[in-house]
Order: sequence, then structure tokens, then C-alpha cells
Amino acid sequence: MTSNDERDRKAEHIQLSLDDRMQLHGHFFDAYYFEHEALPELDLHEIEISTHFLEKVVEAPLLISCMTGGTEDAVRLNRHLAEAAEETGIALGVGSQRKALEDPSLVESFQVRQWAPSVPLLANLGAVQLTYGYGVDECRAAVEMIEADALVLHLNPLQEAIQPEGQCDFTELTPKIGQIVECLETPVIVKEVGSGISKKLATRLWDVGVRIVDTAGVGGTSWARIEGARAQDAELGELFAGWGIPTPISIRELRHIPGLQIIGSGGLSSGLDVAKAIALGADMAGMAQPFLVAADQSTEAVVEKVRRTTRELGISMFCAGARNLETLQQIELRHRGED
Repeated sequence: MTSNDERDRKAEHIQLSLDDRMQLHGHFFDAYYFEHEALPELDLHEIEISTHFLEKVVEAPLLISCMTGGTEDAVRLNRHLAEAAEETGIALGVGSQRKALEDPSLVESFQVRQWAPSVPLLANLGAVQLTYGYGVDECRAAVEMIEADALVLHLNPLQEAIQPEGQCDFTELTPKIGQIVECLETPVIVKEVGSGISKKLATRLWDVGVRIVDTAGVGGTSWARIEGARAQDAELGELFAGWGIPTPISIRELRHIPGLQIIGSGGLSSGLDVAKAIALGADMAGMAQPFLVAADQSTEAVVEKVRRTTRELGISMFCAGARNLETLQQIELRHRGED
């Protein structure tokens, strides 16, 4: 595939991700609710939502999830995201850097450290590339390219299976991921891209040294729909649009693995969703498409979305009687189907 082909593919991904028809709108978080605390014995203005992530203080348990890079438009989008992350003090990930490793002309679209000098920054590669010749050197180069604090290895078998250019050899990946964890100087985060991670898989990853997992479960952007649209096979995309583990279920399963740090993502759109994700067991919460929509407008729009989200999180905690995130994690959510 030429670099122009790759730019075209990434541009298609951006435009389709902005299309509301590519969203599942599963609202899986709506099935859960907090018991209202009418007398919280708290001052709303003293609610504490800051935390530590990758040995840095973040102002909220919020990650702008890995999304884009590799196109001219991605330069603009990533700058807006990075400037907003720095202004609001939250973490930021970039899109897959594979082609930037192969084509130096694409590197600039990923280099956002100049606009986000102090916040946690995540590099990103597809784990499947470890089957196609990538190793520690390429992973280290991705981290160094953007001066990242960690490397995300993303899992996307469904996307690759439907994508016209898909790479579908996922054999023997677990030990290869373990080798990267052992040799890389920065932490390795393993995430899905929209189909969730099971407890069984997270346990396998734990056994090879992975200590941070991002659920990226069913509920938000459907990469099956996106790749189905690109392949001109919308029927196939729709058939698999909802394939996988809903994000709340994935979080609940992973919380039972002691010591595992969980980023809950996939279908979150508000601070109330963030609060629910943390109460279910997540340590951080990731959002992608809502921030991409804002980034398409301006840095200020992203800042406003972050501030709105953190305000909603604070109100949720106040009305649930949670003074801080540790207390929030101890609150038992109710499920509408179990009442």
C-alpha cells in the first residue's frame, strides 16, 4: 500500500467516525444507575476528581482515546486535542503510528508533545503488527516519535477481518506482547477498539506482564460499520456492528483481577457515564468520538467538552455521596433489570 493510499484510508476513517450512523448508540450504561443520596454530607466544591496516571497527576480520570494521525487534517485535529488535553490536564492518545514508522512524511501528524508538554501521552500500534515483522525496535520508535509515556498495543480482529486491506494473522500474539512488555522501557497498555476485553483474555495478558488494559467495549463507534462502508458491504458491517462485550460488562469482569489498572472506554459520552464506569471498577475512563466531533470544530470546543464532562462527573459523585474517586469505586451501582 502506498503512503497516498494510507492517507486516503485514514482520511476515510476520520470522516466515517464523524458520521453518526457509524455509532451504535447502545446506551449500555443506561441499564445502570446510582442510588440517590439526598443527604450527601458533602460540599460539591470539595469533590476530588484528580488522580494519578502513568506517574503523572491528571485533573480528572479522563483519557482522550487513541484516534487519529497520518493525514493533513489529522495535524489540525490532533493539535486541537493536544491543546485541550494540556489546558484541562487530562491524558491523550494518538492513532496508529504504523505508517508513520514506514513513511517519515506522516510523522508530523502524530507529534503533539509540543502542544501537550505535561500530560500523559500514549503512543499506539496495532498488536497484529508483531506478527508481520514488528518488534521491540519498532515499538520503541513509536514511543520516541512522540515522546510518549506509554505504548498502546491495540487489538482489532473484527476490524481487520472486514477491512479490505486487513491483516488477520493473530497467531502467537500473547507471548509477543509479553516480550514487548519485558523489553520496552515504558508501560504497555493493551486495548480493544470497540469489541471489549474479557476476563479470560485480561488474565492471559496479566500473565505476560500487562498491567493496564483498556476495555474499548461495544457501545460507541462501530468499526465493523466503518470498514463495511469502506468495503461497500454495509450488510456485513451491520451484521457484526454489535459484536463483542458491552463496556459495562467488560469493566465488571476485569475488576476482579487484583492489581490490574482498567481504562473503561467504549460508548461513554458524558460525565455520568464516566462516573458509572469508575463505580463499575475502572480507574480511568476513555472517550473518543465525542472529542473528535469537538476537535473538528476547535480547541475551545474540546476544552468545553472536557469541562462539561468533568462537571457532570462531579455532580454524579456529589449526588451519589462520593467524596473522591476511591469512594466512588466502592459504590454499588444498581441494574434496572435486576430490581
